[in-house]
Amino acid sequence: MKSIYPFLLIILLLNFSCNRNKETALVSEKADSLKIDVNRIENKIGETLIPEAKTAMDNWKEYRDVDELILKYYSITNLEALSNAQELAELVMRLKDSLRVEKLQKANIIARINVLHNETLRLADMANIPSISKAEVKDEVSNIVSIYSAINSKINTIYQAETLQNALEVDTETPIELKENVPAPVYRNMDRNRTFEKVKKN
Repeated sequence: MKSIYPFLLIILLLNFSCNRNKETALVSEKADSLKIDVNRIENKIGETLIPEAKTAMDNWKEYRDVDELILKYYSITNLEALSNAQELAELVMRLKDSLRVEKLQKANIIARINVLHNETLRLADMANIPSISKAEVKDEVSNIVSIYSAINSKINTIYQAETLQNALEVDTETPIELKENVPAPVYRNMDRNRTFEKVKKN
């Protein structure tokens, strides 16, 4: 009878050990589910608008719509990128057709918007190709984000140049007179025609 106790003790220890391993495995699975999805496309946030430019864009709804959707493309899964591609292409088309901010009606801005529209159309086409690879989608999303950042950069340049121009503008019709209140320095009153005497050697 005494020999049964050690045997039962070993069985209990083995049972307890198995249960602990199962609990550890469950905790490990939960921890793994919290990790960042490796299939997500991650891009660094590009150039955002400076305050002056942002104020000017407040009334341009089409720009704000594109901005709101494109922000999602900085961290997005392949499936989400392809699912939203058609909507993004349509919003960029509306943006292109509604360029109502006069300062931005320049060839270099229009060219960048056209390139952005072409890239969004390309991404929308990818959604209909079953054999498209994740790498191709990732590259296309990166292109779209980069071009959008370049558009913002150019818009910022235009508004920065305007701010600088306004800061430098001076009324040239009225001559500027600066009165000097500080007494003239001593060196101004010195006789500049003096000749230097040779130093006598001892």
